[in-house]
Amino acid sequence: MIPTSEIVTERLRLRRPQPMDAELVFEHYARDPEVSRYLAWRPHVELAETRDYITSCIDAWHGTMNRPYLIDADGQQAIGVFDLRLRSGPGAVSFGYVLARAFWNRGYMTEALKAVVAQALAQHDVWRVWAFCDVENHASARVMEKAGMEYEGTLRRWAMHPNVDPIAPRDCRCYARVK
Repeated sequence: MIPTSEIVTERLRLRRPQPMDAELVFEHYARDPEVSRYLAWRPHVELAETRDYITSCIDAWHGTMNRPYLIDADGQQAIGVFDLRLRSGPGAVSFGYVLARAFWNRGYMTEALKAVVAQALAQHDVWRVWAFCDVENHASARVMEKAGMEYEGTLRRWAMHPNVDPIAPRDCRCYARVK
């Protein structure tokens, strides 16, 4: 399922991570509290945290469940990540993503998401592509809507977003596209 190590769109290249990406990831977005606000991780304080993250991304490619793609655009490398989770249920693929703030509002993530959804749903054994976002993350909800995904409902107390509430799980909006 989705065997390719690279996905190319008109303006983007989603590719396998490499050790040398850690410094750019740290510089572009991993340490930015605004970027990580609605995510499950806190901003990185030290480059070593980002190096560990990149190592885990590289290791994920040796397994069968996740495919973290780094995003390159406009001649810039490692401006974001698109994490494709290949088995999130029978015939289902889920995903998560993050993009450096300097690249917000340019349609990059919508472009990436459209390409990945189309490629996933082209697989004979994939029937559903889905994701969720914090109920307050209107920008992410809009990205999924623009990519042709449909709002399915609110998942109550679904995910921890420690930068918003460090104690309790947050409600999340669920979006999906099915064939």
